[in-house]
Amino acid sequence: MTILITGGAGYIGSHAVLAFRDAGRAVVVMDDLSTGRRELLPADVPLVIGNAGDEALVAQVIREREVTAVAHFAGSIVVPESVRDPLKYCRNNTTVSRSLIQCCLKNEVRRFIFSSTAAVYGTPDKLQVTEDMPLQPESPYGRSKLMTEWMLEDTAAAHDFTYVALRYFNVAGADPAGRSGHCTDDATHLLKIACEAATGQRSTIEIFGEDYDTPAGTCIRDFIHVTDLAEAHVEALRHLENGGTSLALNCGYGRGYSVKQVLAAVEQATGQPLPVRSAARRPGDPVALVANPEKLTKLFDWRPKHDDLSVIVEAALRWERQLLERS
Repeated sequence: MTILITGGAGYIGSHAVLAFRDAGRAVVVMDDLSTGRRELLPADVPLVIGNAGDEALVAQVIREREVTAVAHFAGSIVVPESVRDPLKYCRNNTTVSRSLIQCCLKNEVRRFIFSSTAAVYGTPDKLQVTEDMPLQPESPYGRSKLMTEWMLEDTAAAHDFTYVALRYFNVAGADPAGRSGHCTDDATHLLKIACEAATGQRSTIEIFGEDYDTPAGTCIRDFIHVTDLAEAHVEALRHLENGGTSLALNCGYGRGYSVKQVLAAVEQATGQPLPVRSAARRPGDPVALVANPEKLTKLFDWRPKHDDLSVIVEAALRWERQLLERS
């Protein structure tokens, strides 16, 4: 009973690999290494270098590794890039997902965990988002993920197939044991950028919009520690293996922090000011996104262990310093 983890050499995928392994589960990773890194995986984890949309290759892995479930992380995730190049996101996120789902059906893999996003909500009418609120994404990235959710829903209605789509809010931090963290070149994640600036790797941090209708004038986001998020995937698969129904669930802590609050937390952790400058708003950025995680905590045996912004910041800083020591 092996879990195929697509995109498992990436930031979130590699933490999911660790979580499944820590839970005693066998895994195999498929990643084209366009953004992922082999060094984020334990040495004994098998890595198949390839695209998750390659149906022949995926079918071969399923047969040879006796795969019984798929956790799908592979895809493109940068909102501004999706606005500039929407067809890339249609291909990398939606088309690849369609091929992977079809390959699962053909090879009798009936359980599927999908890496979705809070971007499917757009800017909601209320600050705390519940799963039954309207789905109105404001970017091609969000739409590409929502289209995959729809495909999963339709597939589950037509076949012996169940899934959990986990809608991530802002993922941050790093493995507490230092086994993995954020390595993306030209990162767009706020905390990663702030940690790079704090360690002298960036000369400036841009705040994209300070005129939003929020207390600090900047966007508000719900930051979830990547290790807690990875544990939610383990619980999602356990839910399906125990006969649970298909679900879409929010993954966040239920509290929001503004861009300025996150930067202040990094400054407090380092004791140094950050090089900040104001910039124009980015297209596709919702004003505020905060999860209501009640459904996740009620249905799963999931209790966050790192629900503290200072803990998330410290983990991200430790990882960034660790990367510098390696270079």
